[in-house]
Amino acid sequence: MTDRFPMPALSLAEILDALAPGWFVKGASAIVADQVCVDSRLVQPGALFVAMAGDRTDGHEYVSSAVAMGAHVCLVERAIAGVPCVDTLKRIAPPELTRGVCVRVASTLGALQTLAAHRRQRIGGRVIGVTGSVGKTTAKEAVAAVLSARHRVLKSSGNRNNEIGLPLTLMAAEDAYPYIVLEMGMYALGEIADLCRIARPDAGLVTNVEPVHLERLGTIERIARAKAELVESLPAEGWAALNADDRRVVSMAGQTRASIVTFGLQGDADVQAEGVVERGLDGVSLSVRTSGSVPGGPSKRTQRMHTRMLGRAAVRSALAGITVGLMEGLSWDEIQAGLDDLGQGLRLVTRPGRHESTILDDCYNASPTSVSAALQLLRGLKGRRVAVLGDMLELGDQEVEGHRQIGRVAAESCDILLAMGDRAQMIAAAAIQAGLSESRVLRARDTIEAVEHLAKLQQRGDVILVKGSRGMQMERIVTELEEVNE
Repeated sequence: MTDRFPMPALSLAEILDALAPGWFVKGASAIVADQVCVDSRLVQPGALFVAMAGDRTDGHEYVSSAVAMGAHVCLVERAIAGVPCVDTLKRIAPPELTRGVCVRVASTLGALQTLAAHRRQRIGGRVIGVTGSVGKTTAKEAVAAVLSARHRVLKSSGNRNNEIGLPLTLMAAEDAYPYIVLEMGMYALGEIADLCRIARPDAGLVTNVEPVHLERLGTIERIARAKAELVESLPAEGWAALNADDRRVVSMAGQTRASIVTFGLQGDADVQAEGVVERGLDGVSLSVRTSGSVPGGPSKRTQRMHTRMLGRAAVRSALAGITVGLMEGLSWDEIQAGLDDLGQGLRLVTRPGRHESTILDDCYNASPTSVSAALQLLRGLKGRRVAVLGDMLELGDQEVEGHRQIGRVAAESCDILLAMGDRAQMIAAAAIQAGLSESRVLRARDTIEAVEHLAKLQQRGDVILVKGSRGMQMERIVTELEEVNE
């Protein structure tokens, strides 16, 4: 994941106009940056380097090296010896400006956010925000893919969905992008509201509310309140797409001035999936029924669609993309073309494994909902089914039952279970209790031990699911299992 983002040329004069309105500094127009970077190791000539203090390092320690590598402007909170400084707090500037100048601000993060909001105010594209507890990244990718069938789209890269990543994405915005699709994550109340003040979304989509980040937020009701901050921010002329299958999401309809459109698999959603057929590793087919109330969409009808995304859980992500496409006036053919191109950025992907096995790489993150969905996919596939499951983190008081629940699902879904991590041992115990033979349950303390187990058992025709929370670093297991390592 890069921490360097290209952006339209931005002069020091424009930076100062955003950060210190009304202050003219001679020569500031001649110093221009065309990329923004928060990692000094990635600085290239022409960069705007934002020095921020991280958990382990302070970017201010690397300002001099960033200048030596060609940074034209550095945002700092304190003066750096040997580097000329334009001080927005005292409104003091050196008599002559040269490339490699610092701009002192009260908060470099706040300054980055201010610059991003300033950029947002000056572009004409529509911003669509996407949030939810589970599946928001895949939904974001589906939305961006569908819109890309007709338009040039700027989207959040990877999981850049927080107070740093979203502004970095917005810094790349320009009028050439009719659409900007931004994923919005949070750990606390008020964080999505802050992101919305920067991005000013025209429309928003909420996937679901699940017990993720309970350790930080305490209750699922507080999680719902946090996610609702997106729809609360929308303008009256905008729209909000809500998952009709999640009562907490549907209830957000009363918390926005925007128009409402619903999507889902159950009930009577405005955009509803019917006749879902899972085709294993070939994806999912579905019929999409639309109501006449879908703004910008066709009259009531049913359309057959297909997505290469895997598993029944992918249906809602596909519906997210379809719903946004209809709301923005795309044709069915364009929407299908967008779904056909969808691939990069998906969480669950297949990879060729050693001994002609298949790896289901879904190791980015995990919650009871997402792990259960992955296991359901595994259950329907041919071959010996191996589930490599790691700890699920940040479940709060649902930690014990969440892991036990997954153990019960695993007992019905796999032939061999490898549980990695301390918490995952609850998965193993529950799977055995639910009927999976103890001889088919393996345990590992870490990725090294997990790889040792898998090296002995991996064989031709295996389908191996690898899934756990991001902190478990299970991508290391995928790397060891891949065919390229032979």
